[in-house]
This record gives sequence, structure tokens and C-alpha cells, in this order.
Amino acid sequence: MVSSIDGAAQGPDARSGTLSTPTDQRVFALLRALADVVLVGAGTARAESYGPAEPDTVYATLRERDGRPPAAPMAVVSRRLELHPSSPLFTRALDVTGAAQRTIVLTVESAPPERRSALAEVADVIVAGEKDVDPSAALSQLAERGLRRVLCEGGPSLLAEVARAGRLDELCYTVTPMLAGGYATRILDGAPIHDSRWQLAHLLEDDGALLTRWLHSPVMRQSERTDAMS
Repeated sequence: MVSSIDGAAQGPDARSGTLSTPTDQRVFALLRALADVVLVGAGTARAESYGPAEPDTVYATLRERDGRPPAAPMAVVSRRLELHPSSPLFTRALDVTGAAQRTIVLTVESAPPERRSALAEVADVIVAGEKDVDPSAALSQLAERGLRRVLCEGGPSLLAEVARAGRLDELCYTVTPMLAGGYATRILDGAPIHDSRWQLAHLLEDDGALLTRWLHSPVMRQSERTDAMS
């Protein structure tokens, strides 16, 4: 995730890419190369004009040595399935990675049946909840497919839901030397997140940008702290 100095997760054009730097882009590419699957919300996929993850010449070779496809498949979270089957997110995934690596759509039981049927022609549609996509259920479904290392690229609402479910293990977060002002959202949106402590694992600086990596450190309840000390 990336933000400005004043915490905006979007630039003036309402896209996060405006805030990114060349070094941040290198980290972004590396994280995708390490991932088994890239998780993204439908709103972010539309706003950022998402396509499939493209194979990188160097990283694709390393992935193939590990017995993995050249690029990680995309997994899109959507309740209403307002996704067009002709979108490059689906059509280019078929061209680049083949049918075995089709884009995955994580949705709900209440999603419009006709949209589910249309998307099932070009994607692997998985139900992970009744009215809302359950982050834990979605991640479990991905794990059953062998996709255990999940890179969540947001947006802020999806990332917050994953964090609230206690399923966010680490956070790679870049602060770029820019001021955004306005009313842009932060990297997490929605209801407060309780009992969430993080430890700084890495901190790098490049041309004014701070690139950080944080590890989740669950907070013990008071009773657990008392028991541990007795």
C-alpha cells in the first residue's frame, strides 16, 4: 500500500498509482512475484483499470523453478458482480496464462445469478458468503486451491475487512514525499480495528520515500497477560 505524507491513499486523480515512485514500483513487482495470488476489490480493479498480473522476465523464471505459473492469478472480490466479462482482467488472463490460471471471482450467494453465469464463462467464480464476502472463507477457498501466499492490493475497504478478520499477517507500506490534501481515503477504510499491534520489520529510504514492512503482533487480553505473568 502507498500513501502521501498526509495519509492520502489516492492522488488528485483518485488513483493510488499517482503516489507511487520507481522504487515502490520495484517492490510492487517483487511482491507480485512472491505471491501465489493477487487479491483485489472490484471497485479498485475498475478504478485502477486492472488487468492480469503480467509475467516478469526475471521473476517468471524464478517462479517456474518453484513449479509455479509465470505470474500469479488475480482474485477479485465482488458482491454485486458489476464486472464485464469482456474486461481485460478476464480476456487477457486467458491469453497470458491459459485456462488453468483464469481470473478468480470471489462473490456471495445473493449475487445476481445471470451475472454469475456470464462471469463463469471467463473466470472461476467462488461463493464465499451469503450477503457479504467473508474474508476468512475467501482465504480458505484460495488455500484449498494451493494459493496460500495472498497479496492483498486493496482497496482500503477490502484491506480493512481482511485486517478486522485477523487475517492480515504483514503490511508493506510506502509513504511518498507528497502532500495530497482534500478528502482522499486512507489505506484502510470503514469501522475501527481493535486489538491490532504491529512491529516494524524493515525501513528503507529512497529519494525521500519511506518503504516499510510491518508484521502483525496480536495484542494479548488482560486475562492472558495476567496468566502469563503468574
